[in-house]
Amino acid sequence: MLDKSSKIFIAGHRGLVGSAIWNNLKARGYNNLVGRGHKELDLTDQYAVRKFFDDEKPDAVVLAAAHVGGIMANSLYRADFIMENMKIQCNVIGEAYKHGVQKLLFLGSTCIYPKNAPQPMTEDCLLTSPLEYTNEEYAIAKIAGLKMCESYNLQYGTNYIAVMPTNLYGPNDNFHLENSHVMPAMMRKIYLAKLLNDNNWDAIRVDMNKRPVEGVDGSASEEDIKKVLAKYGIETNKVTLWGTGTPLREFLWSEEMADASVHVLLNVNFSDIIGIEKYSSVHLGASASGSTDRNTNAGRGGAIPSLGEIRNCHINVGTGKELTIKELSQLIVKTVGFTGEVFFDSTKPDGTMRKLIDVSKLHSLGWHHKIEIDEGVQRLFDWYQESLR
Repeated sequence: MLDKSSKIFIAGHRGLVGSAIWNNLKARGYNNLVGRGHKELDLTDQYAVRKFFDDEKPDAVVLAAAHVGGIMANSLYRADFIMENMKIQCNVIGEAYKHGVQKLLFLGSTCIYPKNAPQPMTEDCLLTSPLEYTNEEYAIAKIAGLKMCESYNLQYGTNYIAVMPTNLYGPNDNFHLENSHVMPAMMRKIYLAKLLNDNNWDAIRVDMNKRPVEGVDGSASEEDIKKVLAKYGIETNKVTLWGTGTPLREFLWSEEMADASVHVLLNVNFSDIIGIEKYSSVHLGASASGSTDRNTNAGRGGAIPSLGEIRNCHINVGTGKELTIKELSQLIVKTVGFTGEVFFDSTKPDGTMRKLIDVSKLHSLGWHHKIEIDEGVQRLFDWYQESLR
């Protein structure tokens, strides 16, 4: 059991979810937190990760670091998405086991589910039919990560839990147009189109200096700025978005994802998820301090036939509510105060048409969301404007 003095390593502590988890733990009085930026620790470097664990000896690990992006990035950099994420996961999870980490929380994504999975998607939908092609590599990497956690638990009696969040948004979100997710990309596009219509070049240059687009920043000419923005569907009082606008999406405020993650980290064990109480006393504690002999059957839940087949031990994290991409755009238009037009380019891919998750397991473990989408969009826009100051 983790206490307030436990050393917790948060991999990806500067990202959207990692930073929110860091702040949530701090607010709860957990101050012995460890984080490393990419320049300080390259998680794809096996030897660097091993040295970090040798030096720091964390009691718990939150693996929130990942190589992420939207449809465009997933389509263009397929090899990077599978290789980078697999390296990160193998290195961190492997070293966590070797160093006797008590608890590990792995963050995945609901893109792990099949493209045509029944809605809402329960955890048992995993690996039942083909994935969405545009993010197949990222999904496969995340499936491998959750299976690593599940398999280490079954073979070595560890306490590694995987949570699969729905689409996240919130403070420290990625608004860079080349590789951002749907909500921040849409919000920035609509905001910039409004500024172009207002002829507010001071604000446009501030925005471009903060987050250059393809190397074009606020010092560029108006012509060059307009040219690069047009490539992303941003024109004077007009925005063009990818797809038809009909796909349905579920969104969760990142700070709520953090709260759910910390709730699971502090209160939920593998035995709670699989519903086998005897597992924790007979198997789970055997290797929590790294004492399991990996050459024997001690602590190996998977070696006991009476447990049967144990799979799909991950936990969906979301709201259980959805809206169309078009409805989201209308909500952002209202929030930003945009008076122009939003068009959808149906020649571009939609991605998965629907990916609503079933959050029954999460609710049964004692956590529910509170922030609804309209409040969250306003919060995100407020944060974005503050980030430009």
